[in-house]
Amino acid sequence: MMLNIRGENIEITPAIREYVEKKLSRFDRHFNEDLTARVNAKVFHDKQRIEVTIPGTYMLLRAEEEHADLYAAVDLVIDKLDRQIRKHKTKVNRKLREKGSLKYMFATSSEAAVAVEDQEHEIELVRTKQFDLKPMDAEEAVLQMNMLGHNFFVFLNGETNKTNIVYSRKDGRYGLIEAK
Repeated sequence: MMLNIRGENIEITPAIREYVEKKLSRFDRHFNEDLTARVNAKVFHDKQRIEVTIPGTYMLLRAEEEHADLYAAVDLVIDKLDRQIRKHKTKVNRKLREKGSLKYMFATSSEAAVAVEDQEHEIELVRTKQFDLKPMDAEEAVLQMNMLGHNFFVFLNGETNKTNIVYSRKDGRYGLIEAK
């Protein structure tokens, strides 16, 4: 796996580079293709943030984590990526069993296949809601979302007459998703 490591407000030392390379090298066995991982390390007041993005042909793996210690943040991100890979492998293996003729997107080994089978989880929808979309603007939708105590809100944009979603971000600000 090729690495592109960047630092914002931090110098990437050889020790940091070596640690990240060592941790990410364990994912090489999972992929048939040669991937490039983009790693971005940031330092805020007393927090260290690490963001890892691994774009593949049929998927995108991305994880970010904040911690007081950069090495601990790297470990947490690796754990998140590992869970994402297991989830994707489970999906791919399930589809292969159902259809039988798809090419493997992941490299296979008998130990990895057994581990994936043991940890396979079904996605279970436990609740379905139906509601009418009311025409409103994004500001009103944010107020409605906050009033309900949710972290997202679906609404009909009164100006474009299309379905939009507002959501609260980790940094305390808001985002808007517009349908095309």
